[in-house]
Amino acid sequence: MLPEKTRDKITQLYGPAQTPPLAGKIEDLLGRYSSLMPSGRAAFLSERDVMLITYADSLRQPDAYPLQAMTRFAREYFKDIISIIHILPFFPYSSDDGFSVIDYRRVNPAHGDWSDVAALAEHVDLCFDLVVNHCSASSKYFQGYLAGEPEYEDFFISLDPDTDTSCVLRPRTSPLLHRFAGAAGEKWCWTTFSADQIDFNFHNPAVLLEMLDILLFYVWRGARIIRLDAIAYLWKEPHASCAHLPQTHTAVQLMRDILDLAAPQVLLLTETNVPHADNISYFGDGTNEAQIVYNFPLPPLVLYTLTAEDAAPLTRWAQTLEPVSERTTFLNFTASHDGIGVRPAADILSPAEFQGLIELAERHGGQVSCKHDRRGNAIPYELNLNYFDALNNPHAPAADQTEIDRFILSQSIALVLMGMPAIYIHSLLGRRGWPEGAAQTGHPRTINRQKLDLEQVRRNLTEKSLPTGFSRSAQVFQRYLDMIRQRRRQRAFHPRAGQQVLDMGKSFFAVLRTALDESEAVLAVHNVTGRPQRLNIEPGRLGPVPPGQGIDLISGQKISPDVNGSYQLDLPPYGFLWLKVS
Repeated sequence: MLPEKTRDKITQLYGPAQTPPLAGKIEDLLGRYSSLMPSGRAAFLSERDVMLITYADSLRQPDAYPLQAMTRFAREYFKDIISIIHILPFFPYSSDDGFSVIDYRRVNPAHGDWSDVAALAEHVDLCFDLVVNHCSASSKYFQGYLAGEPEYEDFFISLDPDTDTSCVLRPRTSPLLHRFAGAAGEKWCWTTFSADQIDFNFHNPAVLLEMLDILLFYVWRGARIIRLDAIAYLWKEPHASCAHLPQTHTAVQLMRDILDLAAPQVLLLTETNVPHADNISYFGDGTNEAQIVYNFPLPPLVLYTLTAEDAAPLTRWAQTLEPVSERTTFLNFTASHDGIGVRPAADILSPAEFQGLIELAERHGGQVSCKHDRRGNAIPYELNLNYFDALNNPHAPAADQTEIDRFILSQSIALVLMGMPAIYIHSLLGRRGWPEGAAQTGHPRTINRQKLDLEQVRRNLTEKSLPTGFSRSAQVFQRYLDMIRQRRRQRAFHPRAGQQVLDMGKSFFAVLRTALDESEAVLAVHNVTGRPQRLNIEPGRLGPVPPGQGIDLISGQKISPDVNGSYQLDLPPYGFLWLKVS
């Protein structure tokens, strides 16, 4: 029988009359999957966990399905490096590079099949997307709805086109309602993101039950982490904002309850690219919603820091980060399959600083995606360009080594902060953008989604082309792997290890991480400028760890304090160190 707290959530969503029948169906669902669930309770995330974000077909080979090519690459390069791979939606789809799902229970046959997913899971843990807010217009759900099939009645939301929806928060500029021809006449259906992505109606308990079924199906198929895509918009009320509604949080809590009952080792990751306070609200009370939340302000703030040579806003924001509970943490990243979301930084940067990012993206060959506010004004929400290109103008002559140093420093920041790092495959491989692809598809996000030939990637990782030696891709990849290896060895980088962000002036971003047992500390100091900098670390800056001989984990150089217990650090342009003191 479901716990009382779970039944209470059902009542909150659907009322007391619906609670007994829906609770019974959920109990039946749990019973059906009980023998299929992985056994054991895995430990929470540790300093050894690093996530790779990739499409199933980011790497291709002529003699293999893309999932098989990814497994070959993981087997060859990722041992003791990457512990989790987030495979972006790998199901049959009709648009949006996978996020318009046609069939939630099948692997896209162009990518492989479930046996290929299982083969990859032998080498790494996996994160799957549950595209919970909407499905493809070509899905059996929506086609059945239009045909008037009783099973899919009320699976979607149809409104009179004259309904006042002005209160609804719009993440896109497309119409909220789109017209479709159904067996019983035309229907104007709710479409938050596009005409091909039809929003589910969670007022219908059958929709929730189907999503819970898919949730458990993914666990059975090997997911250790479930990413809840676009979860903020799940619950709809025509005269409300329809973002972060209390019912949405209750639905997330219900999913967490079901996983805690069936597979407590599986973690929820919420995708809510919104201002920081709204974003971290999906931690709930620290025990009842998502265990992992994206650190969405990080990508635009790091970009500002390195292009303006000013760490002050990043430092002020990072000083506000606090652990929520022993079972929650942040996902720290700089790039993903989407663009660089800027709305989370709008309340942190000044208007002039924010506008500077918009202008920088345009100068660097990117595009700026906008949404409309309630007055119809265009509001930038995303910069569509590759992160390496955001930091280094692809159209301007520059010293290649400086470009690489600047980029690697940006990735170090994400690696040292409290939480688990996540790395987009194009960042790991040191790739630049693909504007030709964006021009071909007409979709700005394509600029950061190029599919790569695995053999060419292998050649790029060993070739020499720069005056300094190895190519950009080879240098970025090797330096990234070296940082990850060091990170995985340090207890001070545990997701729950202590964190103190130190204000050392606008030229530096500095983070002190202290192991849970206070036996070691790592001080990560970044020179965010293109000029050499000297920094004096005074006694007491290393928290509970007394001054002693330290070692820079990046260079291997030993660093000793002077007679006063201070460390004198000399950092080259865009240089950084991870000073470990035990």
